[in-house]
Amino acid sequence: MKELARWLKATAEENRLRMLYLLSRHGELCVCDLQRALDISQSSASRHLRTLREAGLVADRRQGMWMHYTLIEADELRAGMLRELLTTLQ
Repeated sequence: MKELARWLKATAEENRLRMLYLLSRHGELCVCDLQRALDISQSSASRHLRTLREAGLVADRRQGMWMHYTLIEADELRAGMLRELLTTLQ
């Protein structure tokens, strides 16, 4: 139950939803790409991405000094919920 609540809280913020949408469209993005696309500071982008990672929505990998993010494959319920959320952003 706590895991689902964390997942729902992570998706209940506009910039995090926009990040998920961009990742769903582009596959993998650098934190700098997300920062520019959303016109937010690097620290704000990193904070939002940490929340998404802790909720099990994104995975990260380091390349040089930059972190790159991708969506994590979710179970059927969460995948369907995420698909519905992202459809509303189109």
